[in-house]
Amino acid sequence: MALQITDSNFEELLAQGKPIVLDFWATWCGPCKRIAPDIEALAEEYDGQVIIGKCDIEENDDLVNRFSIRNVPTVLFIKGGEVVDKQVGAAPKATFADKIKAML
Repeated sequence: MALQITDSNFEELLAQGKPIVLDFWATWCGPCKRIAPDIEALAEEYDGQVIIGKCDIEENDDLVNRFSIRNVPTVLFIKGGEVVDKQVGAAPKATFADKIKAML
């Protein structure tokens, strides 16, 4: 299951040293709802290897500003504390899986 990533727990997750997939979403966003099942499935498939989580843009201003999120969904791929890739807009599950594999 994808974690709820918030302003208050992001640094703690980052300190674990694992790659992070961070899905910025909103309750009113149709494309966010379309990719949600894929994000959940990938969280199960890569459990233990990658931290996969969701960040509600309406509740986490610090992370939204930190990563300059302007559109949702935006999925960031973070390795070593740096954004190494991102996907803006909905995409097939395979696209997200390929970006995850590139981080491992």
